[in-house]
Amino acid sequence: MRVSITDLCNLRCIYCRPAEGVELIPHDDILRYEEILTLIGIARDMGIRKIRITGGEPLVRRNVLGFISRLTAMRGIDDVGLTTNGVLLSSMASALAAAGLKRINVSLDTLRLDAFRAVTRGGDLADVLSGIEAALEAGFDPVKINVVLLRGVNEPDIVNFARLTIDRPLEVRFIERMPFAGEPVASAPDPFSARKALEIIINELGPLREMERRPLEGPATMFELDGALGRIGVIDPVSGHFCGTCIRLRLTARGTLRPCLLRSHEIDIKSALRGGATPAELAEVIRKAVLSKPMADPSHICGMTERMNVIGG
Repeated sequence: MRVSITDLCNLRCIYCRPAEGVELIPHDDILRYEEILTLIGIARDMGIRKIRITGGEPLVRRNVLGFISRLTAMRGIDDVGLTTNGVLLSSMASALAAAGLKRINVSLDTLRLDAFRAVTRGGDLADVLSGIEAALEAGFDPVKINVVLLRGVNEPDIVNFARLTIDRPLEVRFIERMPFAGEPVASAPDPFSARKALEIIINELGPLREMERRPLEGPATMFELDGALGRIGVIDPVSGHFCGTCIRLRLTARGTLRPCLLRSHEIDIKSALRGGATPAELAEVIRKAVLSKPMADPSHICGMTERMNVIGG
């Protein structure tokens, strides 16, 4: 279960938010930490064992360390990770580790200063690189770097991202850009597929060995360069159509369950929770959300109808 705890973010990436910003969710409509933990507890009792905390940018929410401490202490939750843009990570990595967090994903689409400033509309690449270093020093394993493939923007960075895995225990994952509101699927990814990224790497750095999928690893197909300490992955939701093997369920910051990132269908669980529903009744809402996940037909995917800061990554 991917759990968005806020729609706030300290960057405005070009594929996530318009330049003028977005209308934020009213404060009272955001799930409280206690409510999130209640729903996670019910999901755990139904068999969910892996939680990823997302946003917006989750590290901007007040008291996030206390929330993470309570979550990592929850019996029956085996894996808790967090996805961040890395801006605040250098100052928080040690505290996050002390709170019990084990896994960190850092969203980073380019290793060039000017390109990073353009993609994020003003962000400082040095902040993110310092955050990655701090995460490694704090003992996070793995530290993953998520790279959204953007045609005309980050092709020059692909090989340098791959090189990061040679002498460092990093996982770099290349992710196809998924469709946003109003975009037909045919035009959703810029024509820069994950497989194209692999071709670029192989041409420059040599062959890649495909690795066996680990338990609870999710949709990434993983590879490694010969002798490398880290790994390279691809996530291809558009060209790969892995609907039939997707095991993700999303809880949005405003209290809806989203069975599929690429469909607009959501199930309101906040109203039931705040209306006094029993744990059994809330479990039934979660069960219906899981059963409504699409199997494998990409022709029915209509594209995301909201920005990623609302849905959660």
